[in-house]
Amino acid sequence: MKNRRRHEEEHENHERWLVSYADFITLMFAFFVVMYAISQVNEGKYRILSDTLASAFKNVPGSAAGTFEAINPAAPKPIAVPIRSIKPTIKTDEKTRQKRDTLRKMAKDVAEALAPLVKEGQVRITEGALGITIDINANVLFAPGEARLDVGAVRALFAVAQILAPTEFPITVEGHTDNTPISTPQFPSNWELSGVRASSVVRLFIDAGVDAKRLTVAGYADQRPVAGNTTPEGRQRNRRVAILIESRPEDVPAELKVEEEGPAPAEGAAPAAQSAAAAPAPAASLRPR
Repeated sequence: MKNRRRHEEEHENHERWLVSYADFITLMFAFFVVMYAISQVNEGKYRILSDTLASAFKNVPGSAAGTFEAINPAAPKPIAVPIRSIKPTIKTDEKTRQKRDTLRKMAKDVAEALAPLVKEGQVRITEGALGITIDINANVLFAPGEARLDVGAVRALFAVAQILAPTEFPITVEGHTDNTPISTPQFPSNWELSGVRASSVVRLFIDAGVDAKRLTVAGYADQRPVAGNTTPEGRQRNRRVAILIESRPEDVPAELKVEEEGPAPAEGAAPAAQSAAAAPAPAASLRPR
C-alpha cells in the first residue's frame, strides 16, 4: 500500500496549470474576435435592419398584417382638413397646353394692337411661370403725379380690353412707381398713387366688358423696380402699369391630416407638470395592426 502511494506521488502531474492557461487564452481570443466584429459595421445590413424596424413601428396605412406600431396614449389624434392639390393626368396636361397656347395667341394679339408703343419701347410683353405680363410705361397712360388716364391711353387700353374680355383668365393690374417721393392731398405717398393708377385701368376694363370677378388691383409703389432708380431711364422704366394675365391650374380638393393641439394646462397645474416631468415617461404600448 505504501509502495503504491509512493508510486502515485512520483507520477504526479505538475503541468496542470496549462489547462487554466489554455482556457484563459481561449477566452481572450474570443473577446478580441467579438471586439473586432463589433468594430466592423456592415452599412448595408445596418440600413436593412433600420428600415425594417422603422416600417414595423410606423403607422403606415395598408401595411401587412402582423406588424406593430408604437402608440403613445397621450399623443393628439389627427384630424382631416380639406386642402387643394393637383392630380396630374393626361387630360389636365392637355388642358394646360391649350391654356398656354391661348395665352400666347392673346399676347400676340395685344402686341399687334399696341404695335407702335411696342416699337417705341413703351410696352413690353413677357411670358413667365404665372402667365403673360404686359408692362406699359406710365408716361403713356398718365400725366406726372396724376392717376387720370389720358385720351390716347384710353383708346389703347380699350383695344387691350376687347382682347381680354372673351377669355376667362384671371387678371391682376399692378401699379408701380419710382422712388421719387410724392406728397399731395390726393396722394400722400407712392402707395396711394400706384394703387389708384391700377384702379383706373381696372375701371376702364370693366367698362369695356371684362368681368369684374376676374380683376384684381395691386399697388406696389417703388418696392418692385425692374431697373435702377439712379438714372432717368431707370426711373422711367419703373413708372409703369403691369397687366398680369394668369394661367392658374384647376385645384382639386384633397385631405391633409393635421394634429390637434392638446388642451391648455389649467391654472395651478405647474407643480403637477413638474412632477410629471420628473417621473419616467410611460412606455409606448404595442398593438398588432
